[in-house]
Amino acid sequence: MDYQTFQPRPELSPFIKCYWTLESPEEEIPQQQTIVPDGCMEMIFHYGDLYRQYIDGKAVTQPRSCVFGQLTQPLVIEPTGTTGIFSVRFQYEGFIPFATIPIKEMDDKAISLETLFGEDGTELEKNVLESKTATEKINTVEEFLLKKLDAAAIDRVVQSTIDTILTANGQISIGELSKQTNINRRQLERKFSSAVGLSPKQLSKTVRLQATLKLLLNKEYTTLTELAHESEYYDQAHFIKDFKEFTGLTPKEFYGENLKMSSLFYGTN
Repeated sequence: MDYQTFQPRPELSPFIKCYWTLESPEEEIPQQQTIVPDGCMEMIFHYGDLYRQYIDGKAVTQPRSCVFGQLTQPLVIEPTGTTGIFSVRFQYEGFIPFATIPIKEMDDKAISLETLFGEDGTELEKNVLESKTATEKINTVEEFLLKKLDAAAIDRVVQSTIDTILTANGQISIGELSKQTNINRRQLERKFSSAVGLSPKQLSKTVRLQATLKLLLNKEYTTLTELAHESEYYDQAHFIKDFKEFTGLTPKEFYGENLKMSSLFYGTN
């Protein structure tokens, strides 16, 4: 697999975490991959063959181009041939200025660009897929997003809450977040979910698990007890419960799975 990342221009960095490309030849026997929630939405363009995704055990072919909403559960995908993907990974709340439907309605769904942006989305797909290099693809997407950008759409309370969650590495309660923002708990949860697509608690658990995944994939532990302690879980049972919720597997089962894509996305920084 050839995986590369690229940084956005400065005026888009508050909204875009990075761009990435992934290329891989066709596999003789296609391998399913588990994608673990990471709290970020993605705008994906398949310039290679399409991918299947499995929802409730049923195979669904992803659109040629789409925005994938927040994952609230592990996503199983499988290549149908040669992989060629260009993707825009948004910041946690980064897609809200560009959204044309409520963010929460996009959870666990791949929404086509045509559905989201009409003819503009169709034109964007055409232009990106016809671009020969990653730089050309990035320039095309950035011109599109800058035209759509409404900088006032990012809520300062939401941004502050995200910053607090990241600083605490996900180890903070909704009660403490409510206290720090001086906003009623329910009001904060509604405001946050409408901007991010996840509740503050869901994002906190996701951020915490991502740090744990990096330790796991980089083999920076000797026992699961040590891993749970390093990630400051209350006990090993609590750690395994949260891990299985986000990956669909226990830590031991997860490490035995095909982790090529997880290692690319989460194993290194």
